[in-house]
Amino acid sequence: MTDRAQATRELILATAERLYAEHGVLAVSNRQISEAAGQGNNTAVGYHFGTRAELVRAIVRKHTGPIERLRRHRLGGVGGHSPLRDWLGCLVYPTTEHLAELGAPTWFARFAAQVTTEPSLRTVIIEETLTSPSLVRTVSGLYRCLPGLPAEARAERNDVTRLVLVHAMAERERALAEGAGTPRDGWRETATGLTDALAGLWLAPVTKQPHRKDQP
Repeated sequence: MTDRAQATRELILATAERLYAEHGVLAVSNRQISEAAGQGNNTAVGYHFGTRAELVRAIVRKHTGPIERLRRHRLGGVGGHSPLRDWLGCLVYPTTEHLAELGAPTWFARFAAQVTTEPSLRTVIIEETLTSPSLVRTVSGLYRCLPGLPAEARAERNDVTRLVLVHAMAERERALAEGAGTPRDGWRETATGLTDALAGLWLAPVTKQPHRKDQP
């Protein structure tokens, strides 16, 4: 790939991420992305990326690499006897550290929130994020800290954790973009607050459900 083609590709990626974050994935056409990226050829997006799904995948991959490296570094400081909060930190801090490193403004948190709530594209971000080796190791360490947690409660709390992280970060990013106030001063402080909240979630008691006679 020539330097010019690579530069065009990166410009399209950045433009698409911003437009998707601000307006929603399905509300933005490839033509709008091409025009906003200053491309005279309105088919530039299709030429460089093919389908919308592949464009979304490329945006996700642009961020998962740095996040993966940050998580691997943090995992170097935890071990088999590390407490629950350390494993949760490996879940939270890498993304907030990445957002902090990007400077201002950022769009990735809002982009991720848009994609995860769009059924036709949700599998793309799941495939690109939930299968990362560092994340798999983090989740395994988290589960080892709570061996008595029933499988159904673990699954529920896993889902809630993902929702909290995606949407809390998106809300902070949106507030920063709009110049509004935020509960925490910086991304590091935000990560600390989220880790505290998630520790409470995972350590919450599990209410035993009464067995109903009409259930098998």
